[in-house]
Amino acid sequence: MKRILLINIMFLSLITSAQDQLKGIVLETSSTKEMPLSGANVYWLGSSIGAITNEDGTFSLPYKFSYNALVISYVGFKTDTLTINENKYIKHVLQASEELDAVEITSRNQATRKSYLKAANTFTVTSDELLKAACCNLAESFETNPSIDVNFSDAISGSKQIKMLGLNSPYILIATENIPAIRGASQAYGLSFIPGTWVESIQITKGTGSVVNGFESIAGQINAEMVKPSTDDKLFVNLYGASSERLELNTHINTEVSDKWSTGLYIHGNTHQEKHDVNNDGFLDMPIYNQINVMNRWQYTNPEKGVVSFINLRYLNDEKQAGQLSFDPDRDKGTTNFWGSEINTERFEVTTKLGYVNPEIPYQSLGFQTAFSHHQQDSYFGLNIYDIKHNSFYSNLVYNSIISDSRHKIKTGLSVTYDHYDELVNTTIYERTENSVGGFFEYAFDNLDKLSLTTGVRVDQHNRLGFFVTPRLHVRYTPWEKSALRASIGRGKRSANIFAENQNMFSSSRQINILNSNGKIYGLDPEIAWNYGVSYLQGFNLFDRKADVTFDFYRTDFQNQVVVDWENPYEVNFYNLEGDSYANSFQFEFNYNVFEHFDLRMAYKYYDIQTDYNSGQLEKPLVPKHRLFANTSYETEVSSNGAQWKFDATYNWLSSQRFPSTDISAPQFQVADRTPTIGTLNLQVTKVFSPKFEVYLGGENVTNVRQDNPVISPDNPFGSNFDSNFVYGPIYGSMYYAGLRFRIK
Repeated sequence: MKRILLINIMFLSLITSAQDQLKGIVLETSSTKEMPLSGANVYWLGSSIGAITNEDGTFSLPYKFSYNALVISYVGFKTDTLTINENKYIKHVLQASEELDAVEITSRNQATRKSYLKAANTFTVTSDELLKAACCNLAESFETNPSIDVNFSDAISGSKQIKMLGLNSPYILIATENIPAIRGASQAYGLSFIPGTWVESIQITKGTGSVVNGFESIAGQINAEMVKPSTDDKLFVNLYGASSERLELNTHINTEVSDKWSTGLYIHGNTHQEKHDVNNDGFLDMPIYNQINVMNRWQYTNPEKGVVSFINLRYLNDEKQAGQLSFDPDRDKGTTNFWGSEINTERFEVTTKLGYVNPEIPYQSLGFQTAFSHHQQDSYFGLNIYDIKHNSFYSNLVYNSIISDSRHKIKTGLSVTYDHYDELVNTTIYERTENSVGGFFEYAFDNLDKLSLTTGVRVDQHNRLGFFVTPRLHVRYTPWEKSALRASIGRGKRSANIFAENQNMFSSSRQINILNSNGKIYGLDPEIAWNYGVSYLQGFNLFDRKADVTFDFYRTDFQNQVVVDWENPYEVNFYNLEGDSYANSFQFEFNYNVFEHFDLRMAYKYYDIQTDYNSGQLEKPLVPKHRLFANTSYETEVSSNGAQWKFDATYNWLSSQRFPSTDISAPQFQVADRTPTIGTLNLQVTKVFSPKFEVYLGGENVTNVRQDNPVISPDNPFGSNFDSNFVYGPIYGSMYYAGLRFRIK
């Protein structure tokens, strides 16, 4: 009888061969608790047969009686050689190396982990990195990461958007546990709907992702791995309060129902009810809001039979109010008394992940994922109305095996998607259904030494995008020790949800125009792009301390693009690309353990993003060509009772950005061609009293940088010049916060 294993754990279980298999788990000790150690090397001494531990620390590799010395190694840990006299399950805890210098030990604790072995340019942001800033949702989880750009909150909704390789989040496949999550109706605000404490780690892949996860990824992929009921704290409480009078509470309650079943109840609530207008323009600097977010997560694990499953039930209610200080929705909604906006979102979703690994042939496994969501947003922006209802279904079936030996792995399967959109834009109804059926095949080669590659292709039949092929390739080569030279190429295709993805346009008096009518999505054709990239990672010792540098260059070429044209201050125009549109992204990153427990990370990024608009080729507006990033972190030694201090600082500098043209506006409503440069500094101090209790205190934008006039014509918001889409920097100024975390293991 076939049983099915959770796809993401299933993926991680497949390093094995057709002969007898030795299986086991590698652990590390963290805060007195044994935790799985992913990325450890496990191999038979004197052979080329080996494996890398999965994210749950497990491994499987071929066993023969003649194999008797098993080597387990990881940077920052002692390398152990185990004598194996029989084929039995191995459980081994690696110890931090006393022979390595302090920088090596620090590398074990690095909050962002880079791999020298994976074919794709992927790195993992751990929970330690997420705690460097008191991130309260996924949008705020990237403040200390130089590869993801976090935009400043817009002047009305207060939402933060992210970019990768200079492109907006719709071009990034954002998933939770490898199920596409932030898409369609949730594109504008969905990142704020995933609480930061629910996230165990984040995997970020630059360039096109795996064909297994779909055809929509163009700039990269972000996968948020959620905390597991079986390994999360029995009780976790995080209380957060900010000087802006923002309050948040997160509570996790996990219970072991039986030896195979565990369940967790995750409750998130946030509220902000104070009205702020620091720049005295009559508009709120940030919305007032309430959010309730509840998830019930079930986990079933039966290692003897190879069955693992997760079931998630989640409900969200989010209410925002923005606009002028004097706006009262009960009195002023639908009138011109005062300009105001309400964005009310209700969302329900169910996801299941089931999987099976054949105990007799463990390199064969089958995984199945399903996700259903109902998303309804009712909103208005002044006199503009925007409502959207989005019902979505996704399923993915994946079979994993090997060819010949564990160096050659394959994944193949089928996926089905269904999306129904019902939108009201002022008085016009837009309704459409999208569905697709696709198949994929992916081959991975890994000799754990010089070369690894992952190549895949998928074919899809889509009712609106037609029949198309999506190829992807990632290659890694190690020319010498502690190095990784990578290259990637891939194609992506997607439907542009022009209203859901550009809701900020409703907070203006601009007329919305769709200039094409022959396409199948709002009259527009789908977006198609190729992404090419090269990356080089080199580790080395600098003054006997560990360091590494990374050079990345990626280029995205659009064969077709839905151009969002803001160059007329009285209009926003959507049309299909005629000409060229490309994004060049270069990044240099330097990481250095300056001294024991003190780490430095610096990065420089350069963007060249050009599009042929109807008015000619122009630089993409509100994207700085140059960015500088610096992060420092210091931790004291952990005392015998688990007490510790942690200090973190992050600095971002942005060069000038091009404003959309306002040349035809009256002089008093014109803005400069480019913005000033800006720099912001964030600080945080954490005092860990014990493994159970800690408090933190921090500040965002402590240098109090502010954009004084983010809204054009704020005194006449129903006039033809009103626009809130010229935000290039912080609006509120400095914001300070404090919080506490309490846990029972």
